[in-house]
Amino acid sequence: MTDTPRSSRPTMPDGYGLPATTDGLLSWADVEARLRASKHYWLATVRPDGTPHSVPRWGVWVDGRFYYDGAPTTRHVRNLTHNPACTLTLESGTEVVIVEGDSMATTADPDSLGARISAAFAKYHPEYAPGPDSWAGDGGGGLRVITPKRALAWFAFPTDCTRFTF
Repeated sequence: MTDTPRSSRPTMPDGYGLPATTDGLLSWADVEARLRASKHYWLATVRPDGTPHSVPRWGVWVDGRFYYDGAPTTRHVRNLTHNPACTLTLESGTEVVIVEGDSMATTADPDSLGARISAAFAKYHPEYAPGPDSWAGDGGGGLRVITPKRALAWFAFPTDCTRFTF
């Protein structure tokens, strides 16, 4: 994604203390920096019966999207096959980033996107170090991508609470 999302104040009940103006909104660049740097994420999906499911994930933020792997037999991928809507959050109690979007199976050319994804996964080395060829499969098993639709973030609630719309 090359377009910068639109930023605004979220709608929250009175009493949360959100500023009435847009002064102090976070920049998308600052939020993306947290998404790139994080090593621990939580992915929430919905089971076919409508109940929620959350799972910790390793992954990388590259080109405005979140890339991660997941076998087709895992609960979260089976959920996403039924309903691609999901929520990705950072594992942090102080800086909050919540990304809502859709997760789809995908592939990545080893010479371009695959190389960038593998380079970003270096943050997990030596525990996990997939090579660029890891993402060139048929799209039905391994690599998945979350394309954001909305995001909510704050680093100093409530003054910088920002909603992003893609």
